[in-house]
Amino acid sequence: MIHRCAMAAPGAGTYIFAMDKQLPISRVINLIPDESQRLWSASPDEGRRRLLADDVSEVLALDGSFALVAQDGQRVMLARSLDRPMRYFLAKAVDGPALIVAERIDAIAAELARRGWAGQFHPSYTRMVPAHHVTMLRLVGCPDPNPVHRRFFDPPRGTLPADLDEIGRRYIEAVYTETRRWLAVQDRAEPIGVPFSGGIDSGAVLLCLNVLLLNEGQSPARLKAFTLSVDGDGDDARQARDFLRRTNLEMLGESVDVSSSALDPLRAVSVIEDYKPLDVECASVGLQLCRGIRARYPEWRHLADGDGGDENLKDYPIEENPELTIRSVVDNLMLYQEGWGVGRIKHSLTYSGGLSRSYVRTYAPARRYGFDGFSPLAQPGVLEVAEGIPFAALTGYDVPTLYSLKGEIVRRGVRAVTHFTMPVFPKRRFQHGAIDVDTLRAHLGPQSGEAAYRRGFLGLYGV
Repeated sequence: MIHRCAMAAPGAGTYIFAMDKQLPISRVINLIPDESQRLWSASPDEGRRRLLADDVSEVLALDGSFALVAQDGQRVMLARSLDRPMRYFLAKAVDGPALIVAERIDAIAAELARRGWAGQFHPSYTRMVPAHHVTMLRLVGCPDPNPVHRRFFDPPRGTLPADLDEIGRRYIEAVYTETRRWLAVQDRAEPIGVPFSGGIDSGAVLLCLNVLLLNEGQSPARLKAFTLSVDGDGDDARQARDFLRRTNLEMLGESVDVSSSALDPLRAVSVIEDYKPLDVECASVGLQLCRGIRARYPEWRHLADGDGGDENLKDYPIEENPELTIRSVVDNLMLYQEGWGVGRIKHSLTYSGGLSRSYVRTYAPARRYGFDGFSPLAQPGVLEVAEGIPFAALTGYDVPTLYSLKGEIVRRGVRAVTHFTMPVFPKRRFQHGAIDVDTLRAHLGPQSGEAAYRRGFLGLYGV
């Protein structure tokens, strides 16, 4: 005899026979449409077949952006690329568990309410599928077993020679290659916008795209570099103009001017469904950039950005995070991309970690305004080169030396691959280039800070 936890109404699902009575034992309610998948060389059905295969390396062979779920009876497999979120929630019904899969927490909450299961919901009960892993769940009822995560992307570390010219060339070749593969599946007539600060990452992406279009016999007129300026000011606006002038690409630049009064951190909280202050600040200005582009160009679809470059080349102020040391940053596999990683005490089940969590600050604002975003720097081919960099040998665990590497690596690589001499400016965060950091935080006022953002987020669900 089969026992199930008592709960709500039955629905379609996978069936077994017990005591000559047909009982549904598991349901998967997938709210992520196939139309949202951005696979370059396989169909969603082929992607699902690979998820169910014994060899998880088949998932790594999926090119593009995806968030896929596949079911084989009680066994459910989930996987996503680094550049998009994928969440799930295990609900209970009379006839067995029901797994709800979605990109967003609010979509899960709405589906539970629609089915009369709202009483089961709390945002902290949702789970994020960790990037670079296939997550397996078994829908067997009460108690539910923990998911099993199998890594499908495990690049070798420190394999490149300690030669900055060679490292730079390999890194930007990978950026160029991933960009070319993405461009090959796009409509040749569609324009491409680059959110552009004149910084190292957006600069490298813009230059690679410009050269790539020329090499592919396409018009660089498809390309536009959009720079956000708040209240007609901001260091990025000046930096972007200088970058374009020095690379003779001034014709690509376009400024998007917004008022600081439009910055709304609590709206950003609701869009990214998170409360980390730097990510909220980033999303606040990112929403205004996307809104400004959409107002001017109602039909545009593609944005190509440089998100992930700081993580790849470990260019974050270690001293701002008391949990980090240079040894933890240098010696741990993809620490900035994945956080402390699956199976670690500090790994968040609700949010995952590192860029695996914070990419939503870029993805969600773009999707809110109907854009398809793409960053070559978040693709496995680029991450593999980045993980091959011998950071320990190059830095001797010296923090200032680590901070100096990114500009040197990218500058040398851009020169080798595109023949542009790329200007390299001091690092600043996207939001702090659009508006001075002190002005930004003064404008956000008492409603800012993690505690306030967390309250705002929980308030969306009345908790």
